[in-house]
Amino acid sequence: RIFPYAAIQFMSYEQYKKLLRPYFSERTHTSKLVAGSMTGITAVTFTYPLDVVRARLAYQVHEKRYRGIRHAIIAIPRTEGGLFALYRGFSSAILGMIPYAGVAFYTYEVMKGLLMENMHSTATRKSLDGSGTLVLTIPASLFCGGMSGAMSQTVSYPFDVARRRMQLEGMINPEQPTYRSVIGTLSHVHQTVGIKGLFRGLSINYYRAIPQVAVSFSVYELMKQIMGISR
Repeated sequence: RIFPYAAIQFMSYEQYKKLLRPYFSERTHTSKLVAGSMTGITAVTFTYPLDVVRARLAYQVHEKRYRGIRHAIIAIPRTEGGLFALYRGFSSAILGMIPYAGVAFYTYEVMKGLLMENMHSTATRKSLDGSGTLVLTIPASLFCGGMSGAMSQTVSYPFDVARRRMQLEGMINPEQPTYRSVIGTLSHVHQTVGIKGLFRGLSINYYRAIPQVAVSFSVYELMKQIMGISR
C-alpha cells in the first residue's frame, strides 16, 4: 500500500500546489495546507481498499479467513455485500486525512521556511541539481519531517481510531454492526472508554509516525534535487 500511496501523495501535492498558486499569496503557507488536504483525499481514495485488506490480514491470528492480499480483495466484497465493503470506514479516513495531510505539509513547509530564514548557515546547502539553489540539509529536513509527523498524527488520531474499528467491523461483528458512522463510532468510544479512548495508542504511534514522515519528506526533497524538479 505504501508505494502507490506515497507516489500519488507527493505527485498530487506538486500538481495541487501549481493549481492553487494563482489563488493564494506566496507570502503565506495557506495554499500548502489546502494542497496537502486535497493530496490526502486523493491518495486515500485510490489506496483505501489496500488499507482495509492490510487491517484484516493483521487482525486475523487464530482463524485464517484470508490466505493473502489477492484472496482478501476477492473475498471481502463477495461475503460482505459488494465493493462497498472495501471502503468500510472510508468516511472516517477522509475526515482524518484532511487534517492529517493538510497539517503534515503545512507544518513541514512552515518549519522549512523558519530554518532557512533563521538558521541559514547550518540548516542549508546548495541543491544537488547544480542550480545553486539553497535547500535544507538532510538532518534539517528530517527534523522538519519529524515535527510534521508529530503534529499531523496528534490532530487526526481520533479519526484513525474510528477508521480501524469500522474496518474490522465486518470481521468481528458482521450480523449486528456497532459502528455505522464516523460520529457514531467516535461517540461510542467516548461513552464507553472516555476521551482517553480516542487517543489510546497515540504515544506508541509516535515511534512509527515521526520517523516515517521524517524519512518520507527527506527522500522526497532529495529525489526532487536528483531529478532536477523545480518547486
